[in-house]
Amino acid sequence: MPRQTYIAKPGEIKTVWRHVDAEGKTLGRLATEVATVLMGKHRPEYTPGVLSGDAVIITNASKVVLSGRKLDQKTRRRWSGYPGGLKIRSYRSEMESNPTRLVSEAILRMIPKGRYGRSLHARLRVFAGATHTHSSQEPVAFDSPIARHEMPAEKPASTVKAARQKSAPRRANSRAAK
Repeated sequence: MPRQTYIAKPGEIKTVWRHVDAEGKTLGRLATEVATVLMGKHRPEYTPGVLSGDAVIITNASKVVLSGRKLDQKTRRRWSGYPGGLKIRSYRSEMESNPTRLVSEAILRMIPKGRYGRSLHARLRVFAGATHTHSSQEPVAFDSPIARHEMPAEKPASTVKAARQKSAPRRANSRAAK
């Protein structure tokens, strides 16, 4: 009886380079989508532990958005390993000095740790500006679920009220009827 579950072998799946414009996108939502694409979970031939994902190029990392007051309240901690070697910086100061580090670390925390995760991280390229140096790879536009499922603009209150009046009357609560 033939095997029903397809298991990809290393080197069997062709790598596709994808380009993401991070301008105006939320950091966490962008990171989850990019991590999913890096691991290959968006493909039907996904196999854990095999490089079945795509390579990703992110541009405009300096224009990524953090919701709320995270720019001032969240901090990035580094410790040299020596007493007194702890350095704490806010996300705002980190965005001003090196925005690519924040974006790549957010993605790096969402992929597996170890040798497999390091090989996935090697397929990620992050650029602070709008230009990148990987045009020879002919990257495909990243078709993001965030872009596809944007919230529609709110309808004016008059149309919502008119739509409610046209719909069928609401049913009475079954508990209240008893």
